Amino acid sequence: MTWGAPQGATISPLLSNVYLHYVLDLWVQQWRKQKARGDVVVVRFADDFLVGFQHEMDAVLFLNELRERLQTFALELHPEKTRVLEFGRFATKDRARRGARKPETFNFLGFTHICAKTRAGNFLLTRHTIKSRMRATLGAVKAALAHRRHQPIPQQGRWLGQVVRGYFAYHAVPTNIRTLEAFRTQVTNAWLHSLRRRSQRHRMTWERTASLVDRWLPRPRIQHPWPEQRFRGRTQGKSPVR
Repeated sequence: MTWGAPQGATISPLLSNVYLHYVLDLWVQQWRKQKARGDVVVVRFADDFLVGFQHEMDAVLFLNELRERLQTFALELHPEKTRVLEFGRFATKDRARRGARKPETFNFLGFTHICAKTRAGNFLLTRHTIKSRMRATLGAVKAALAHRRHQPIPQQGRWLGQVVRGYFAYHAVPTNIRTLEAFRTQVTNAWLHSLRRRSQRHRMTWERTASLVDRWLPRPRIQHPWPEQRFRGRTQGKSPVR
């Protein structure tokens, strides 16, 4: 008999959702109603989750009791990925008043989340693709191009277009447009390098590459709404935590 599922297996997210619905989701709902002094917001995907609190005391109490809850099911929190941090609309001002540094950043679901400001000085949640994730994706693209080096250029172009389009579909969130542009540029450079390796007498110039890129690779554009717009659409103007 074996226990659990292999890391990265297709069934893993499904099992996580079913199991954690009873271990975590229902328990959080009960904890929120009985012990929370302020608002509590939970975002979970499979076994990755983020919990936001209005009051720090609630966060500390929740973390301690969550560890106890998981222990009863032989589960534990990842020590390097679990921490309480000050983040949000008032974090920068509150920390500056205490003489502390600017709020920490954190990674969640492929994005680095940052407390930033608009030009008018208002709070702005900034999300950038995690740098290590983008480097890994570009590495995979370069390796795949090496295997596809002698395919016809239109065939390569259609494939690369699908790759870039799929990458944009997930990462095209507000404030991340420069990262998307950098990704497209790096893919372009990798394609040019691969095409030039096809022959020592290549005729692949930047001008010709630019025409191929304009034809096959989509340009980045924001495809997802701002977080407050998505949140408002799902809750229809009513807080889901009270």
